[in-house]
Amino acid sequence: MAHFSYPQKVLFKHCDPAGIVFYPRFFEMINDAIEALFADLLRWPFEEIHQSGAVPTKGFEVEFKAPARHGDQLTLEITLTKLGRTSLALETLATADGTTRFTAKQTLVHVGDTLRPTPWPEPIRQRLTSLMEPDT
Repeated sequence: MAHFSYPQKVLFKHCDPAGIVFYPRFFEMINDAIEALFADLLRWPFEEIHQSGAVPTKGFEVEFKAPARHGDQLTLEITLTKLGRTSLALETLATADGTTRFTAKQTLVHVGDTLRPTPWPEPIRQRLTSLMEPDT
């Protein structure tokens, strides 16, 4: 089950002249969802993170399953899959009208003000760990 859900209506700005989402816009949508996850779920908004570091993407693997069109209401469901000392793996499933539009696997890395990998702050590590623990 996903840890976070983010609604995203496909807007004109996302589309090419044929009315289909231009694929780089999906990466922007994913980033918007990740930013909302950090603010809403982890209570650690990007504007706070960026005062002393960042959480850049180390890697992405995306599979496009079906086109998304202007006006579609996407739901991006994010699942936290693996927590490392400085990294976090996530999976995003984007659907509209019951159809998978794309899936993405992503790894974020927490970096400090030197832009070198830095361990997650303990309160954030605790929140992530508690979210990822299976219900018993």
